[in-house]
Amino acid sequence: MVRADEDIATAPIDLAIERIRAVYRSWKRDTSVVQMRSDWDAAFGRTSASVTCERVAAGGVDAEWISPANAPQDKAILYFHGGGFRLGSVASHRDLIAQIALASGCRVLAVNYRLAPEHRFPAALDDALAAYGWMLGQGLEPGNLAFAGDSAGGNLALAAMLALRERRLPLPVSVALMSPWTDLAATGASYVSRAEADPIHQRSMILALARNYLDGEGDPCDPLVSPLYADLGGLPPLLIQVGDRETVLDDSVMFADKARVAGVDVELEIWDGMIHVFQMFGAELPEAHQAIASIARFLDRHLHIKTERASS
Repeated sequence: MVRADEDIATAPIDLAIERIRAVYRSWKRDTSVVQMRSDWDAAFGRTSASVTCERVAAGGVDAEWISPANAPQDKAILYFHGGGFRLGSVASHRDLIAQIALASGCRVLAVNYRLAPEHRFPAALDDALAAYGWMLGQGLEPGNLAFAGDSAGGNLALAAMLALRERRLPLPVSVALMSPWTDLAATGASYVSRAEADPIHQRSMILALARNYLDGEGDPCDPLVSPLYADLGGLPPLLIQVGDRETVLDDSVMFADKARVAGVDVELEIWDGMIHVFQMFGAELPEAHQAIASIARFLDRHLHIKTERASS
C-alpha cells in the first residue's frame, strides 16, 4: 500500500507499470511480431541472479536448465512462460525463473515452446508434453516434479496436466500458477469490474490473443484451450497467485472455485493492488519477493527440497 505522504507517481507499482507501457508505446501498427518478441526479451531479459544456465533439447524442444548452487538432481520444476502464446521466452522470464529456483533451492527446466501465429494450438501443448516426457526419460520421478507457469504459461501447465490425465499418464506432484489464463472466452466479470483498475490488459486484447492462438477457428471453450471448462478432478495440489487489479482476476477465482468443488487442494492468493504477473518485477516490488517466497514454501511442501537438505 502507498502511504498518504508518498508521491503516488513514484509508487513501486507505478514503476512496474511504466516498464510495460514503455515497451507497448514503442510498437506501431506495422511492428512485426518478431520485433515485438525481441523488444520484450530486451526489456525483461536481464538478471543478476546467481544461477547456472544450460541450454538443452528437451524432447526436441528448446529449453534451458536454470539451477541454483547445490540443487538436488532428483527433483525439478518444469516452467512455462507467459506472453499470450504470442510473445515471451525463457530469456524474458529468466529472472523470474531464477528467483523461483533460488528461493526453492530447486533446478528449473524452462521451455521455449512454439508460439502463434506461426504455430497455433496445439503446438505449444505438444511441446509441453514432449518436455515433460523428456524429463521422465531422464529418470526423474513424477513425485519429484512440479509444474509452474504464468499467464499463458499457467494455461499450458494446466492443459498439459489435463492431457496427461486423459492419456492415463502420471501427473506432477504440484503446480504453482501466477495469473493463469484459464478462460480464452474471457467470460469473467472482472473483465468489466477491473477494466479501469487494470493499466495493461483489456478484454479486447485478451480476445485478440485467443484468436491468434486458435487461428480464429478453434473453440475457446475446448478444455485443452481453456482449462476452466475441464473436469478438474484428480489434479494435484495447486497454488494460484493473482493481483486484484487484473482484468483476468476471475480466470483464477472461477478456476479455484471449480477445482475445489472437484476435490482439488487449492490455495488461492489474491494480492492487493497488484497487476498481471507482478512477480516479474522484483526490482520494483517487495510484493514480488513475498509472492516468490510463498511459491517456494508451497513447492517445498510437496517436493521436500529443504527438508531433505536439512536431514542430509
